Amino acid sequence: MKEQLLFLLKTRGPLTAQQAATLMGLTSMGARKHLEAWHEADIVEYVDQAEKQGRPSRYWQLSAAGHARFPDRHSELTLQLLQHVRQLFGEKGVDQLIAAREVDSLQQYKKETEKFKSLNGKLKALAEIRSLEGYMAEVEKHEDGGYLLIENHCPICAAASSCQNFCRSELQVFQQALGEQVQVERTEHLMQQGRRCVYWIRQT
Repeated sequence: MKEQLLFLLKTRGPLTAQQAATLMGLTSMGARKHLEAWHEADIVEYVDQAEKQGRPSRYWQLSAAGHARFPDRHSELTLQLLQHVRQLFGEKGVDQLIAAREVDSLQQYKKETEKFKSLNGKLKALAEIRSLEGYMAEVEKHEDGGYLLIENHCPICAAASSCQNFCRSELQVFQQALGEQVQVERTEHLMQQGRRCVYWIRQT
């Protein structure tokens, strides 16, 4: 149950103890007990926010150590490989490496998404693949039409921080995998102080 709480904060963002309790089927006291235990371990932190009426509300969120519990996959090895490629082949070599990864990803994503005719079906297939890759992806309806592809975690965050072209590459791959009749727009970006990466995807 305590680990479920961390997953909830990772995917939903800051929550009050009551909100967490409702989502987990616990009492407010039970949720607060778990939150305070994680706080003592420096895994979560809180911010008191003023409300329109009454006392400020306490919102709990993952600390840096809490986010680190959802680690980048092989981040140290990936960074070492990027450094070696740069030293041996320069930025052109890094671009070629990213392009090769782009081709492999595109082939895999197309293979799975082409099984479905609807955009909803394609996106659910894409989210499933991305989740298997460690992105904790999900699909939601967008209030202005289309869908949101939400990635709550970035398993290559260290590599993306070192080379922003990884992020450019993923945006292009999504666009190509879903086809010319679909528009893909990144509306929230982890690398630009976002809590996660979010893509607004709709038929053109």
